[in-house]
Formats: sequence, C-alpha cells, structure tokens
Amino acid sequence: MSDANVKVSNPADLRNVVLVGSAGSGKTTLFESLLKARLAGYRGEKDDAERAASLALASVASGEVVINLLDAPGHPDFVGELRAGLRAADAAIFVVSAADGIDPATASLWDECRRVGMPRAIAITKLDAERGDYESAVETCRRVFGEGVVPAYLPLTDAKGDVTGNISLITKSVHDYSSGSATVREADEEELLSLDEYRAPFIEAVVTEADDEALMERYLEGEELAVQEVRGDLLKATAHANFFPVIPVQASSGVGAEELFSLIENGLPHPALHPMPTVTTLDGGDLLELSCDPAGPLVAEVIRTTSDPYSGRLSMVKVFSGTLRTDDTVHVAGHREVFTGAEDEHHPSHDEEERVGQLTFPVGTEPKPKPQAIAGDLVLVAKLGRAETSDTISSTEHPALVEPWNMPEPLLPVAVRAATRNDEDKLAGALARLVVEDTTVRLERPHDSDQLVLWTMGQAHSDLLLSRLTQRYGVQVQTEPVRVALRETFVKPVTVHGRHVKQSGGHGQYAVCDLEITPLERGQGFEFVDKVVGGAVPRQFIPSVEKGVRTQMERGAVSGHPMVDVRVTLYDGKAHSVDSSDMAFQSAAAAALKEAAAQPGNVALLEPVDEVTVTIGEEYLGAVMTDLTNRRGQLLGTDADGEHHAIVRARVPATELSRYAIDLRGLSHGSGSFTRTFHGYQLMPQQLSEATLAAHKG
Repeated sequence: MSDANVKVSNPADLRNVVLVGSAGSGKTTLFESLLKARLAGYRGEKDDAERAASLALASVASGEVVINLLDAPGHPDFVGELRAGLRAADAAIFVVSAADGIDPATASLWDECRRVGMPRAIAITKLDAERGDYESAVETCRRVFGEGVVPAYLPLTDAKGDVTGNISLITKSVHDYSSGSATVREADEEELLSLDEYRAPFIEAVVTEADDEALMERYLEGEELAVQEVRGDLLKATAHANFFPVIPVQASSGVGAEELFSLIENGLPHPALHPMPTVTTLDGGDLLELSCDPAGPLVAEVIRTTSDPYSGRLSMVKVFSGTLRTDDTVHVAGHREVFTGAEDEHHPSHDEEERVGQLTFPVGTEPKPKPQAIAGDLVLVAKLGRAETSDTISSTEHPALVEPWNMPEPLLPVAVRAATRNDEDKLAGALARLVVEDTTVRLERPHDSDQLVLWTMGQAHSDLLLSRLTQRYGVQVQTEPVRVALRETFVKPVTVHGRHVKQSGGHGQYAVCDLEITPLERGQGFEFVDKVVGGAVPRQFIPSVEKGVRTQMERGAVSGHPMVDVRVTLYDGKAHSVDSSDMAFQSAAAAALKEAAAQPGNVALLEPVDEVTVTIGEEYLGAVMTDLTNRRGQLLGTDADGEHHAIVRARVPATELSRYAIDLRGLSHGSGSFTRTFHGYQLMPQQLSEATLAAHKG
C-alpha cells in the first residue's frame, strides 16, 4: 500500500489537485482508478447520491511527493463543493469526455479558473466510446479553452482500436498496459514517427511558456534537450496558467494513471507557488503578509464541514501558513461582513477558542492519524464544534481572518414543515446543521407566511437536503408550495361608516367612526389623518381608531395578506359617555376597514417584483429574453461583458421566479446564472388577483 503518511516537512513536497468536469465525464471513475493504482486492495467508495454531491479527498504518495487528490461534484447544483475544492487546490485537472465534448458549464468553469490564474491540465476520458477520438477531443479543447492546450501524451491503440497505453512526448517512451499492468519501454520506429507531428510543438510550448531563453536558444539550434530540463520547464510553464498539458486516460483499464501521477508530480505547482488568499486582522483593518511557511504564524481555513449525529462535526482544513497540531488551542473566527460589507444573518459573526481534535488524512476510505499539518497541506480535523465552512483558524496570540471564496446565491426555494409533532422538536436543530455544513443553503422564515423556506441551488440540491434530513438526522418533513408575500391595497377612494355597538344591559360597548380611505403611490406605506371637529370622537379615542386600522391592515382585509399604501382619514364619529372605550373604537375602525374592502372593486392585490440580472452565453440571448417576457417581465436592457456573455436586466414578478433556477439551466444548457434583488410591489393582473382571492375564500 502506498504510504501517504510520509512526514512532509516542506510544502514543495505537496501537491493539491482537484479533478473537475461535468457529470458523466468520467471524473469520479478516474479518481477511483487513480486510488486503485496506488492503494493495494482499494475497492472504491460507495456510489450513492451523497458521494456524487460531495467533495472527496484522498492522500496518496507518488514518487517524492504526497498528493492530496480532490474530486469535485460535476452537477451544477453542488457548486458549493466545487468552489471549496478550488479553494483547497493549487491546480485543477479538467476531465473531458472524448465522446461527449465540453458542456457550457465546464467552459464557464474554465473561464473562472483563467480569471484567477489557476494552473490547469486536461485528462481526456472515454476514448473507448463509439465517438471517442483523441485528436478531435484535443481540437475541441483547443477551440473552447484556447491555444495553450497542448498534448503531453498520445494514446497507443491495438489492432482492434482499443487504447492500451500512452506515448510520452517528453521521454519518447511507451507506457504499455496491454499485459494488465504498466510497463515502460522504448518507442519503436513506427511509434517514433507518430511523435514527430506533436513533439516539436509541445517542447516549444513548454520552453516558451517557461520563459527559458537559454533553453529555447539551444533547442532552436537543434540540440536534443535532456528530459530533466524539459520537466523542469514544464512546472514553470503550467504554473504561469497559460500552458495546459493534455493526457489520454482510460479509467476502466487503468491506462494513463501512472502518467497522470507523473504529470501531477513533475508538472503541477506545489502550494508555495500558489498565491495566498487575502488575510487581514479580525477587523479587516490591516492586510497580513504571509507565505506558505511551516514556521510562520498559523493561518488556516475550514474548507468543508460535515456533521454526524453520533460522531459530531468533521472539518476539512487547508493550512496556508504555520503548522496545525492535534490538541492545539486555536482561534476560530467568522466575520463575513468584513469583506461583504453586510452582516450575514444566516452565519453571524463569531469568535471562539477551541481545542483541535484528532488530525487525520484519508487514504482511500480509511482515515489515518496525522500528528501535524504544515503550510500547504490539507487535513481533516475532529471536534471543532463551532467552526463553520469558510471560518478562519489561527493562533490565539495572533488571530487572523481569511477572505472567504465567492459563492452564488441559492435561488430555488423549498418550503418544508415537520411531518409529525415529534419531528417538530428535531427540525430546527437539523436545519441549523444543514446551514452550517453547506454555505449554499439559506434558511428563512418570512414573517407574513410563517413558512420554513430552504433556499437551494437546484432540484438535485433540494432533493439531497431533504434526504439528509430524513436519513442523517431522522426528521420526516413534507414540502408545500412556497407562499409569495402578497399585499393588499385600495385602488379607489371610498368612505365607510364603522360601528361597534353592544348595549344590552350593564356596561356596554359603543363606538362609531366615519373613515375616508384613499389609495397612495406604491411604497408610501400608511398615513392616518385626523379631521374630527367638534369633539365628535373624544381626543383620547383617536389613537384607538388609528390602532384598530393598523391592526386590521397587518392582518389583511380580504386575503390574509397585509394592506399597504393607503391613507385613512377620520372625519366624524360618535361616542357614549359611559359605554365608549379604547377597545370599542379599535373594533369599530377594524370593522370599517373590512366593510370597505368587501365592496367589489375597492381592493386589489399587489405582488412583489424583483430586479433580475441574467448572465448567459450570447447564443441563448433570444430564448432568455422571450422567456422573461412570458413571465410578465419588463425588460430593462441588455449588455455584454466582452467574453461572449450577454447580460439581461429585467423586472419580474416574484411569483414567476420560484422555479427560474431550474428553467434557466435548461434554457442555457447549464451555463446561465442570475441574481435577484427586491424592487418593490406592483398591482397583480386582475384575473390573477381574482383567482387568488377566490382561492383564499375557498
């Protein structure tokens, strides 16, 4: 078995690499194949929904280095796990299916990595598929990803066309798997001829991107470069993130596994070559200059959090500076508002001191103890009971704050309720754990609907969360339609006579108030005007009339939704010297408002409108604009970002956006994204308003 528990003392001996690619690209199969190539007896992880949705980590030794290999989910719903993997890694390997090509979501991810300078390589899978062709796949990658895509290996095929090995463009050697295990031999004359077309462009690209003028001069003079010289420049070339070596792999047979390990070891950068994230003091006032130094001050970040009802919380941690040890007492900080400028009510600011539990690293599915983790390393930490994903871990003497990575907003709402009274007792705690574990989950309880609403990234994400509630936390829940926060308003002036009289002996109740109700402009709220003359309503009861109106407006008059944007004028009334009271005038005012609202045509419903910004590929612009119009949206304009993306701005009723996260993904083939912010309220169309009111009465 590969011993990944080699005591690493230098960040240069570490490689943190994440496999990324679309669902179905063969990424996870490749991950498992790599582990089988290094871990004797490894049988693979259980293939289930949790595995497909989670960021997986395994540590394996390869040559002189230890590789922390991450497998990020391919489904766009689990972008939170993907972004965590990108933060943990120092390089990414894009897994592309030769049969299926590159989907828009993968192309968008490539652009995202390009913008932040993430070094990348490409693994071509599924060469045994009917449409699997290496040359065509490389050309597709070059067209979508750019001219920096250059093959580092060529596939070797047998008479049947099956891939049996690879030919290295650096060493000119053949890695032959036809016997069932990898053997290395010199290329024969025919195989050498096949290299000629590809080797020169590869060597030139490596030396050029490495900016090695001396080596380039020797190469141009016809000198044969030593293998170690080319390998040394390969690391420099990929570190600049403009050169992207390609390797063919066949996960089912293990072809390419050893070559991919060699590429990771010799061609992808170690943590000390990767830029540090922004690190500040706790108040964000001072930037801290740090380097990937095991002897430096401790600064680490919680990359991922999982919890179990029995074993507690387990944190995946990336150490950026210093050394983390079991039983250390550390400072744990979460202050997102320092970088966003706004308090995050779902992840409130917190500072804790906690004792670090057992450090472990995963070798396949087996956790192994680890006494310490140096700068650049990834480690699993037990019993950080109050640490959340993206929190900073630092020394108690010098607390620090790492800027969290950017996350998209969850935009698919799902309303849940406990199935039984027993489930109600457990639901709140289980939902709180989900929010702590997954930064792409938001939990809300709108004050005027009294629903528990989980905001998720999409249908698959929603299904997974509901499954976790049941299987992990033993809470049975039911879903229900999300109720949009409508409002009522008067649409025309009306006068009404409010009367609350009960005089049947003894102390009675007597109050009469005459009100004039006038619509206001949207967003004006509520105005109360006192125009009583001659003491028709005693002064002490005028506030009672206002309170009665306000209370009824909050309850709603016809639909149960609050009423807004009206002016209520009290202009007359009557009182009794004995039977009038505060409660009597409150009741009379409330009755007056309800009576006025009950008259046909006086009251209409208002619906919330969001300002939506949609970003899609230019080719999907027409379809998206048509769809927004069909959702009763008001188009405000379009723009371009200079990278073949169109940006559409529109105002759309919130009732039309409940499933937009799913629908946009279909329209844009998984590449579109959108944001929404509350704009205001507008009148709901009469037909919809009448249907909603009729449903409420029913």
